Amino acid sequence: MKREEILDGLRRSPKVDVCIIGGGINGISVFRELALQGLNVLLVEKHDYCSGASSALSRMVHGGLRYLENGEFKLVQESLVERDRLLRNAPHYVAPLPTTVPVFDLFSGLGNGIVRFLGLSRRPSRRGAVAIKAGLSIYDFLTRKRALMPRHQFRGRRATLAKWPALNPDIKSSATYFDAWVSHPERLGIELLQDGLSAESGAMALNYAELRRGQNGEYHLEDRIGGASVAVEPALIINATGGWIDVTNRTLFSEEARPAPLMGGTKGSHLIIDNAELYDALADHMIYYENEDGRICILFPYLGKVLVGSTDIRVDDPETVRCEVDERDYVLQSLAFVLPDIAIRPEQIVFQFAGVRPLPASTDSFTGRIPRDHFCTVLEPSEGGPPVLCMIGGKWTTFRSFGELAADLAMEKLGRRRQVATTDRPIGGGRTFPADRSVWLAQAATGKDVPAGRMAELLARYGTDAEAIAGFIAAGRDETLPHAGYSTRELQLLIREEAVEHLDDLLLRRTTLAVSGELSLDMMDAALDLLAQEKRWAPGDRARERDRFLTLLNERHGVDEDMLSARNEPRSTECDTTAKSG
Repeated sequence: MKREEILDGLRRSPKVDVCIIGGGINGISVFRELALQGLNVLLVEKHDYCSGASSALSRMVHGGLRYLENGEFKLVQESLVERDRLLRNAPHYVAPLPTTVPVFDLFSGLGNGIVRFLGLSRRPSRRGAVAIKAGLSIYDFLTRKRALMPRHQFRGRRATLAKWPALNPDIKSSATYFDAWVSHPERLGIELLQDGLSAESGAMALNYAELRRGQNGEYHLEDRIGGASVAVEPALIINATGGWIDVTNRTLFSEEARPAPLMGGTKGSHLIIDNAELYDALADHMIYYENEDGRICILFPYLGKVLVGSTDIRVDDPETVRCEVDERDYVLQSLAFVLPDIAIRPEQIVFQFAGVRPLPASTDSFTGRIPRDHFCTVLEPSEGGPPVLCMIGGKWTTFRSFGELAADLAMEKLGRRRQVATTDRPIGGGRTFPADRSVWLAQAATGKDVPAGRMAELLARYGTDAEAIAGFIAAGRDETLPHAGYSTRELQLLIREEAVEHLDDLLLRRTTLAVSGELSLDMMDAALDLLAQEKRWAPGDRARERDRFLTLLNERHGVDEDMLSARNEPRSTECDTTAKSG
């Protein structure tokens, strides 16, 4: 459904079973769950889908090894189950990730869990070999029945340095286990959204829109693109705005009825680094290490570059978060600790991003102790109106189970029953995903004027949906974007079918051009020309959009116009074979 069709539909029939506020991964998950059960559900997102914390994750799909010392065994078990489901249901985007932990001590860290259980609060000591061995043994035990990936193993100092010679020579040993990573998290969110939209004719979703409560308790949907305002009458509201939950509640409740704060989020910042020596030093593993202050950091190959993170800092305003200079310096310092002989030049930081972890309100003085679990709270407005179900906490790995929990509570409030389970439901391009990609590629390319390398690119980006996308590309005149593996027909399809309203929707979330550090000024302008043509923008509108995007890229992601200009030199556009590396 197009934007005007949705607004016209609401004008004719404003009643909906559920209105979900927040189009991040958790809001999209519960939207999909409810749409699959046949409910008339409306999703409203203030900005773009998966544009907040859901686009700022560490790109890991993991059980949460460090949560064990907090005593969050149930969360770790749930996370491992959901990780394994994503490996099966979204194999086009989620893949195993061998993870190595450098070990610098033997017995350190044994008291961390005890301190937590006693309710004390202090920074944890370094985790030694015994503590790491205990955690990984629990990991193996929790996944013993599925056994999708190898069990953990330890290496001595000599064997560790033989495989990773650039590691800090002060190490005593290392431990390797398997978790997973996600290559295109925002695209996975779009595919979940499409799954819900295709499941139920009464399911609607609108980005760049807000739900507002009037003085008399009525609700209106305000379109931030066209400026229209339409009445909405939800039987239930779900607040899935993550770090913005308390901000959103202020718009849903009068000042007298406003609930107490529910959130206490922390900021995590990450860097994308283009350094061949660093990339090669990882030997296709993630290095999961502790900085000298005990803070957990990660370092792994990502789309041909290296992703490094992260920080864990309390924030009051989630709207303005960005990676600050001191955070960048902290991440680089941690990198210098674990790989002391590899120097990173400033221009090799090709992208940076920050997001707010949607953690529950907590008074714990150490942010690493704040629980990472999720739960729902139902608020009944004293002044009347629909109840508001708030989704508190949550991590990217558990989006499906969290959405299932919220959907079941919503249906209980509405007197409805679940009809469809999502535990084993493939997502988007993960449907009929081939065990042998070469065979699939040969069959999919038959009868299409698409080279084999290009088809392999599309498979890495879209899974088995690549076949339909290749058909669209082959049906018209197509040109490769300057210095990129993306093409004009490919971007046209994304603009037309995936609710692209701004240039950042296209270049930051529907594609990986920006986060991979590949975006150049010529490439940006070519994409902008396509968007302006599809949206029928006047020259002034195009110029304003260009300025808007360059400002956002500079302020939020540390990429200025000079950096983009420097990337205008031609690059190879061969098949992106790094898209499933790791």
